[in-house]
Amino acid sequence: MLAIDGCAVKVVDADRVTAVRERMPATGDLADTADVFGLLSDPNRLRLLVALLDGELCVCDLAAVTGQSESAVSHALRLLRAHRIVAARRSGRMAYYRLEDPHVRMLLDLALAHTEHTDAIHPERDGSP
Repeated sequence: MLAIDGCAVKVVDADRVTAVRERMPATGDLADTADVFGLLSDPNRLRLLVALLDGELCVCDLAAVTGQSESAVSHALRLLRAHRIVAARRSGRMAYYRLEDPHVRMLLDLALAHTEHTDAIHPERDGSP
């Protein structure tokens, strides 16, 4: 008996499989992209990024906006900066952080819009199968 999500044959649409394989990003690029999504999956880091949608902020202002300690904010910003999600500008002893480029803003805007327009079920949170 075949499982409901199983296939009776190995490839149904060979041309489409070939086309998708040809446009598939390199393994390293996929790993880097997964890292970005991993960084965005933390609610505290995401809070920082949402705060930066309005423009540059320093560590102390980011801490005040997000309710995190300055130490936690600094640690999160180091990670986000290492992955080129945020950038910093120095002014004297102060560092001001901003989103790295329009792609990051677009990613955040799309993710937030998706969340606002859907009702997630969250089986991973409530233990449902």
